[in-house]
Amino acid sequence: MAEVTYLEALRQGLWEELERDENVFMLGEDIGEYGGAFKVTEGFLEKFGAGRIIDTPISEAAIVGAAAGAAHMGMRPIAEMQFIDFISCAYDMLTNYVATARYRAGLATPIVVRGPSGGYVRGGPFHSQMPEAAFFHTPGLKLVCPATARDAKGLIKSAVRDDDPVIYFEHKFLYRRIKEDLPDDEEILTPIGKARVAREGSDLTIITWSAMVWKCLDAAEELASSDGASVEVLDLRSLIPMDDAAILGSVRKTNRVLIVHEDTRTGGIAGEITSRINEGAFEWLDAPVRRVTAHDTPIPYAPTLEDYVLPGADDVVEAARLLLAY
Repeated sequence: MAEVTYLEALRQGLWEELERDENVFMLGEDIGEYGGAFKVTEGFLEKFGAGRIIDTPISEAAIVGAAAGAAHMGMRPIAEMQFIDFISCAYDMLTNYVATARYRAGLATPIVVRGPSGGYVRGGPFHSQMPEAAFFHTPGLKLVCPATARDAKGLIKSAVRDDDPVIYFEHKFLYRRIKEDLPDDEEILTPIGKARVAREGSDLTIITWSAMVWKCLDAAEELASSDGASVEVLDLRSLIPMDDAAILGSVRKTNRVLIVHEDTRTGGIAGEITSRINEGAFEWLDAPVRRVTAHDTPIPYAPTLEDYVLPGADDVVEAARLLLAY
């Protein structure tokens, strides 16, 4: 066993897949000689060569388009968005072409589009977004959001092997903050579409993903120590496909639900999860489903303003206490 960071676990997963399958290659801005903006791909160029670690121009649409074409020809490209915010530049390519290629023309498109996402790093409006909801509505894409080092590795390996296009949201706040002991002699493959119970509980379920898992675990610990509440934290890990069985099973167990996500409130994925709960387990609810999200505003640079806009453990505790009071 060796303790590795979230970032190093991701590196290991990418490295192992490049070694395992010669059809896997990577492309993106500054991923070669520079080693990536956060050094995720440092050393990859020296190991795998310029034919498999490809530096590209600053054009997200071109990166995804080239990856799609290579995938049609039997390759398994991993396309990096230097910051996931700029995946919007490839929105048309991803939603109108990549997501529909198999349906329209039977074209296999096994690509992974990955990039640093999320806030809490004082990155401002162009480097702090969680744009999962923009792609959640598009049939044909899979969306994964690992919260732990183990899942950072296991989900990137599963994504590379998946025959459908996968958008992989790696949270930059977790890169060097989250560490975990991972086995040296065991292959880690986290199944896409399977949620994880991050903390068992019986009084309230918190449904969340990505960096918010850790905020919610902190909140659950505070509620246990100060209120004597038993809070279950369900880490979805994958947004598409979503683990409905895990969600509904936890709702039937605790009868109270709080959904927490970092993205903005309006049009956020919490609304879809709420609808699924109301359709599948309404009679089990002892209180209305509530949500904690970011405010409907761009992410500010100023630390005090970012702390106000993005949800924190205190916000989760406050909302949970309202539910527990029912």
